[in-house]
Amino acid sequence: MPHRALIFGLLMTTWLVFSGLFDGFHITLGIISSALVTQISSDLLFDDRSATLRDRARQGWRLALYLGWLMWQVVLSNLHLLRLALAPGGLAEVKPRVVSFRTTLKTDFEKFLLANSITLTPGTITVKILGDEFLVHAVSETAASGLDGQMERRIARIFAKPGGDASPARVSEA
Repeated sequence: MPHRALIFGLLMTTWLVFSGLFDGFHITLGIISSALVTQISSDLLFDDRSATLRDRARQGWRLALYLGWLMWQVVLSNLHLLRLALAPGGLAEVKPRVVSFRTTLKTDFEKFLLANSITLTPGTITVKILGDEFLVHAVSETAASGLDGQMERRIARIFAKPGGDASPARVSEA
């Protein structure tokens, strides 16, 4: 039950910060929305109930660092696509493909984070997740080679128990 209160508090704080409206109507909407989302999705965010507050704080810090790294990858991918579109002969490098790989990530939230990270990165889209297998559309060889497991390892590191290790993903053309 404390995890639900924490989720509700995080959602309500986010609602207040992003809405910027503090009248009774909007606060009531925020309470209702936050309570509904908490009820529906609390098992997704806090799958492991044994983690301490210190572990959660460490995960939050690692997640913030990961999001910074992800934004840098988005910039690099945008530059790659810009080069493909504008450079002479760049379109010759556009060779769409679907690649397949198995993930070592265990929880639904970790897989959700990986799938969305891939899709946010220009040039790649997560098409389907079948258990531990990801199918990803990549616009070029460079975009496909970016699925080398580094993103997966970084996500695994966010949620890793002390002494835990993540294996790299194996990528193959589907």
